Amino acid sequence: MEDPVALGTRRGRGVLAATVLGSGMAFLDSTVVNVALPSIGADLGAGVGGLQWVLTGYLVTLASLILLGGSLGDHLGRRRTFLAGVTGFAGASVLCALAPNVPLLVAARALQGAAGALLAPGSLAIIEASFRAEQRPAAIGAWSGLAGVSTAVGPLVGGWLVDAASWRWIFLLNLPLAAVVVAVAVRFVPESRDPDPEPFDLAGAGLAAAGLAALTWSLIAAGERGASDPAVLTGFAAAATLLAAFALRERRSAHPMLPPAILTVRQFTAANAVTFAVYAALGATFFLLVIQLQQVLGYSALEAGLASLPITVLMLALSSPAGGLAQRIGPRLPMTVGPLVTAAGFLVMGRIGAGDGYVGGVLPAVVLVGLGLSATVAPLTATALGAVGDRHAGLASGINNATARTAQLAAVATIPVVAGLTGQAYEDPAVFSRGFTTAMGITAGLAVLGAGAAAAGIRNPAPGPDDGRPARRHEGFHCDFDGPALRRCPRAAPSR
Repeated sequence: MEDPVALGTRRGRGVLAATVLGSGMAFLDSTVVNVALPSIGADLGAGVGGLQWVLTGYLVTLASLILLGGSLGDHLGRRRTFLAGVTGFAGASVLCALAPNVPLLVAARALQGAAGALLAPGSLAIIEASFRAEQRPAAIGAWSGLAGVSTAVGPLVGGWLVDAASWRWIFLLNLPLAAVVVAVAVRFVPESRDPDPEPFDLAGAGLAAAGLAALTWSLIAAGERGASDPAVLTGFAAAATLLAAFALRERRSAHPMLPPAILTVRQFTAANAVTFAVYAALGATFFLLVIQLQQVLGYSALEAGLASLPITVLMLALSSPAGGLAQRIGPRLPMTVGPLVTAAGFLVMGRIGAGDGYVGGVLPAVVLVGLGLSATVAPLTATALGAVGDRHAGLASGINNATARTAQLAAVATIPVVAGLTGQAYEDPAVFSRGFTTAMGITAGLAVLGAGAAAAGIRNPAPGPDDGRPARRHEGFHCDFDGPALRRCPRAAPSR
């Protein structure tokens, strides 16, 4: 390992630029694809099920491989793994852009998710391994802020490309970004690896990926074929078997990808229950909202991207103050009130219909959702990280982010089916609008469940925890509300 890098130096700026732009590729992709879904459906003749797979194909591999991705960096070298993720993501993006049909697009999206599982954890791993210890919090803060900017501009850039050219250009946008990241990383990023890394849990990762894929297929197919279809029943049985095998594998493995012992910590489990409920609601909402705006209200792709911008702006402006407030009063109240405000936003959103103006119809809903998320996300992440102590903070971050991605995956696969949005429903504005209202009621219910989980399970930390460690401050480690997961690391994560 080379000497630590100073943040204000030319090399330090290069390391930060490479990690921000690299992770920014994944952040951009996660937001621009949503805006492009109606255009993709019209061009490729996809129904709601096909559009669900365009999103869930990416989330299946990302959610199931994210913890393994961090371990690969520890073994093989963090810069090497990061660069493999960048180049793999770019290559998969080309395949997405060239896809002639939905199955090939979904396969390419799955490859993007696998590459993202190397790219996303690698960016923060490089920051932690490269910078001086006292400068890591500042570097991570800069990374988080710039990542938020990429999230904000994603829908705008994606909407403009879809309107001006084609949805295929949202994937080709990754190529120049990848070229810059590779050039900067090769020049400035030092190589590092763990001198005593934990062994790979390849079997666990494979079982998780296969189980999530089988479950996702079954949930989506149930809406198209019926829940009693033999193939659907077989898919559910296969998913249950694979996920049970994953749980058994993790319990018996000497080096599990998901250590069962960490799930016995009440505060950590409660934080992840809140995460699952809130992020499931968000996953379904942002999948359906852009279709509602474009197919029912007649928005262009760019206008649909602009419509939700207040959410990101509010989160950028208020998340840090909300984290500071939670640090002073404890996380229980913000994590209870925040999801309730978000639920109110979803209910208002469900009333958006044909003929509504933006200021009177859409804006109140997105402002409520933005305020609710601003109150929720920072305390939620800090609680998940702080629940298990510094030594396992990186692992806790990886599990919490994997939980968020899995929740989004399950919601995108399930809620449209429950709301009656199957087949070509998005082509009929009246049918889609009715289903959208139902779906928003479901997402509001999920957010309320998240508030209940926080009220029942989250405890404000005492000044002196039972294990004798002083109270610590952890905030700002989660990505944005729809960004990719962080990394797995059994060692201490920097705190602010």
